Amino acid sequence: MTPSDSTAAPNIPATAAGTYLIRGASLLGRETADLLIRGGLIAAVGPDLDAPEDAVVIEAAGLVVLPGMVDLHTHLREPGREDAETVETGTRAAALGGFTAVHAMANSNPVADTAGVVEQVYSLGRRSGWVDVRPVGAVTVGLEGERLAELGAMADSRARVRVFSDDGKCVSDPVLMRRALEYVKAFDGVIAQHAQEPRLTEGAQMNEGDVSAVLGLAGWPAVAEESIIARDVLLAQHTRSRLHVCHVSTAGSVEIIRWAKERGINVTAEATPHHLLLTDDLVRSYDPVYKVNPPLRTAADVEALRNGLADGTIDIVGTDHAPHPSEHKECEWAQAAMGMTGLETALSVVQHAMIDTGLMDWEGFARVTSITPAAIGALESQGRPLAAGEPANVILVNPSARRTVDPNKMASKGRNSPFAGLELPGVVQATFFAGHPTVLDGVLNTPHPVSTEESAWIA
Repeated sequence: MTPSDSTAAPNIPATAAGTYLIRGASLLGRETADLLIRGGLIAAVGPDLDAPEDAVVIEAAGLVVLPGMVDLHTHLREPGREDAETVETGTRAAALGGFTAVHAMANSNPVADTAGVVEQVYSLGRRSGWVDVRPVGAVTVGLEGERLAELGAMADSRARVRVFSDDGKCVSDPVLMRRALEYVKAFDGVIAQHAQEPRLTEGAQMNEGDVSAVLGLAGWPAVAEESIIARDVLLAQHTRSRLHVCHVSTAGSVEIIRWAKERGINVTAEATPHHLLLTDDLVRSYDPVYKVNPPLRTAADVEALRNGLADGTIDIVGTDHAPHPSEHKECEWAQAAMGMTGLETALSVVQHAMIDTGLMDWEGFARVTSITPAAIGALESQGRPLAAGEPANVILVNPSARRTVDPNKMASKGRNSPFAGLELPGVVQATFFAGHPTVLDGVLNTPHPVSTEESAWIA
C-alpha cells in the first residue's frame, strides 16, 4: 500500500541514529508539541524543544503521534506453517501497520502448549527485532479440548505468558473452562475464548440469515457465539477470574458483554477491523477472501459493534491477522480456509469506521489499539503515556493521506486481504520500537538490534 500521489510525505532520513526530535506533531490528535526520543525513552515533550547536536529532526506538522499499537490477536504461523507466515514476515507487516507489540496465537504446529514452544516463538520475535512478540499459550493440549496444557510452566517460562487461548477452537467443555479460569488466577492470567458452540456450527460456511438462505450455504447462527459468551461470563463471575472474548461479531454478544460489565464481571472483549466494516452481503460474490470465522455478519451487527467499541463495552481492536497460502484461498468457497490478513490495514480501517464517522477520536483510538490491549496482556512497556521518561514505543500517522490497498505490496506472506482495491485513509509514516525507527517514511527501515546479552540466549 502506498500513499496517493496527492499526499506529500515528510522527508525523514533513513538512519538508525539513537536520538530523534519529532517536531510539531499533534499528540493524540490534540495539542501540538515536540517529542524528543533518546536512549529508547521519550526524553522530553513540549513546545519548541531544542534539537541536540546528534538528533535527527523529523518535521511532523499535520501528523499525529500515538502510542505504538498492540495486537492481542495475531497468527504468525511459525513454527510449522512457514508457507503461510513467519515471525519475520509477520512482524515486518506489524511494524508497517503501526504495531510495536503483537501476541502470537497458539495454533501453530507444534501447538504452543508447552514452555519449550512458547520460548521458541519468543526467541524468534527477539531475533527479528521488528516488534515485541509475546506468545499466547494454548488452554488445552494440542487444542483438543480434553485436558489443560502446561499453563503454569508457560507462565513461568522466559516468555512469561499471561494470555491463553485455543483460538480457532472453542473451549466448549464448561468444566475444563472453569478449571482454566481458576488456574490462571495464580499468576493474574487471562483466558481468551473463541466463542463458538461446535454443535451449532457443524459444516457452517457463513452467517446464518437472509443471505445464506438465498445462497444455499450452511449458516453459522449468532446464538452459537452468544451462548458460549453467556456461559463464560457466568463462569468468570463464579471463579472471580479474567475472561477475554475474542473477535465478537454479533449485536447479541455486545449486549451480553454489556450486561456482564454492569454487574462487575471481569470480562474484556475485542472486535476485529473486518467485523467493523464488512457485511455478509459480500459473500454473494462467492469470493473466498470473505470467508472467516466468526463469519461476516449483518449491517445491524456492524453498527452494534461500532457503538460497543465507542462506548467501551468492546474494549479493544484485535486484528485476528490470519494469513494463508494462495492455494488455500484461491479455490471453491466450500474448500477455502477461513481467515483474513489485517496487520497492515487495521489502522486505516479503524480510522475509516470509527474516527472519520465521529464515533471516536484519536485518544479513543489509542485506548482501544494500545493502552487497553497492553494492560490485558500485561505488557508494562507498551501503551504508555506520551510523556518524558516513558518507553519510546510510538508511531507517527498521517490521517489525511489516503491509500489503495494492494495485497501484493504487503510485507505479510498472506495476500488474503478483504480490503484489496479499497481506498482507505491513514498512513503510518514512522514506527519507533523501544526508541528505534523500524519504519520511516512509510517503509521498513531496520529492526531493533539484539543486544549482546540477549544474543547469548537466543538460539
